[in-house]
Amino acid sequence: MNAPFALTREYVRAVDLRQPDEAARIEGFVAEMTGSLFHRPAWLRAAERGTGQRARGLVAEKGGAIVGWLPLSEVHSPIFGRLLASSGFAVGGGVLAERPATAHSLCRAAEELAIRLSCSTIELRGGEVPADWHLRTDSHCGFAAELAPDDEAQLLAITKRQRAEVRKGLAEDLTVTANAGREALPAFYAMYSESVRNLGTPVFPRSLFEAMIEALDTDILTVFHGGRPVSSVLSFYHDGAVMPYWGGGTYAARRLRANERLYYELMCHARRRGCTRFDFGRSKTGSGPWAFKKNWGFAPEPLSYASWTAAGAEKRNADPTSAKHAARIALWKRLPLPLANLLGPPIARGLG
Repeated sequence: MNAPFALTREYVRAVDLRQPDEAARIEGFVAEMTGSLFHRPAWLRAAERGTGQRARGLVAEKGGAIVGWLPLSEVHSPIFGRLLASSGFAVGGGVLAERPATAHSLCRAAEELAIRLSCSTIELRGGEVPADWHLRTDSHCGFAAELAPDDEAQLLAITKRQRAEVRKGLAEDLTVTANAGREALPAFYAMYSESVRNLGTPVFPRSLFEAMIEALDTDILTVFHGGRPVSSVLSFYHDGAVMPYWGGGTYAARRLRANERLYYELMCHARRRGCTRFDFGRSKTGSGPWAFKKNWGFAPEPLSYASWTAAGAEKRNADPTSAKHAARIALWKRLPLPLANLLGPPIARGLG
């Protein structure tokens, strides 16, 4: 007797990540597929709690088992419109599936969901997509490498030119602390908000960082000079890798080589925590941060980013290097920091 058709048919459905059992099943699938931090329901839920942008997702199932997963954040912005992002406030995500055909089914279901939610755009940061989606591999690169077995080997693994800068930082009268709780957040947020203002970018709400600290494996490393914080980074830990994700520093940090000291200390700290890999994250191809990471000896790996735009809708453009936004960025750089910190979070919530 043949098995029932329902047991062999693959189907896609929306999920409610507020249901603990549902989220736990997906967490298990992400782990089995060696998915990224940004595929985890815990990331989506933390982003929702921190910004108010709705955590959503689609699963493909067959015979009662999950065979595909597309994490989504429903992002609303008065400036950039409505968006489904995989994943919101992340540099990765995209479809996680056992087969390309399953990935394509999830993308088609995402198109239908976007139309129902009045979202004109879908952005996937990685993963397989249908041929009629817009795919770019030239916009950003990722940087990752294995950690060295000890502190001295880690120093020698850095390129000669950058190693000299790290040694200058090691020679300065600097102290470094690591804090896994909220205690370091005020100093971190003050430096982070100043740094992004100087770049012409609205700052994310502090609640986003609080939610991420509560939900995920994180810590904050901070460099002090004369008792004052000068550089800080909030890092995530996932699957044996450390990822310095959000960071900032004062103007004095450059003179003191505090950032160089910070990242070297993080490499050593992460190894002592049991990590084997350092994920330096993404940078826009050819940018200053791209060159900075390359100078450390990290090889740039092009990232695949895909997008879909609803028929008749204008393609979303939130690229900070776009000429369209140049005047806004120049104006933002001139804002007094208290005003930028007041106006920034409502805008940044919609960047996704």
